[in-house]
Amino acid sequence: MPKVDLYNVEGTKVGDIALSDAIFGIEPNEEVVHEVVVNFLANQRQGTQSTKTRSEVRGGGAKPWKQKGTGRARQGSIRAPQWIKGGIALGPKPRSYKYTLNKKVKRLALKSVFSSKVLENKLVVLDTFNFTEIKTKNMVKVLDNLKVDTKALIVIPENDVNVQKSAKNIPGVKVSLVNTINVYDMLKYSKLIVTKSAVEKIEEVYA
Repeated sequence: MPKVDLYNVEGTKVGDIALSDAIFGIEPNEEVVHEVVVNFLANQRQGTQSTKTRSEVRGGGAKPWKQKGTGRARQGSIRAPQWIKGGIALGPKPRSYKYTLNKKVKRLALKSVFSSKVLENKLVVLDTFNFTEIKTKNMVKVLDNLKVDTKALIVIPENDVNVQKSAKNIPGVKVSLVNTINVYDMLKYSKLIVTKSAVEKIEEVYA
């Protein structure tokens, strides 16, 4: 059972916290993580790209010259694909790129990233955020106290406007809820800052 230090907002160690082996102590599966990231990015695609075929391009109704006797190749329309300003052959059309993955695969990917963060010492557990007001300066101070100088993903158990809006204007910092975290964000942000109550909720939900 992995153990990590527990800090307060002043950056002082206030104890240890034991993490669940089933979530924070497994052997990371890189193949599954890659599969989930590809799925996430595919599902973000709008799929609105579109090209016009020869039937959709304006003009080209008349045959450009007679079929025989000119010495030139026969042509039926100046909007055929080989012509400048002609239609596009086999071009993209609007479609959905979305596809689903098995729920167990997604959970294994999340557990793999959680475990890799522990192995790489990139998981910081905070006892609580005790913000009484919305102030960016307060969040900057907490990050400085925790010696976080890279991109950071802050995970809290439930909506906390003071925490969420205090971090909103800090470049490279994002706040997520336990039920909205995803593998892509966890990999994008180097440090993972999780409150103690969020750890308990993660273990309850994903165990």
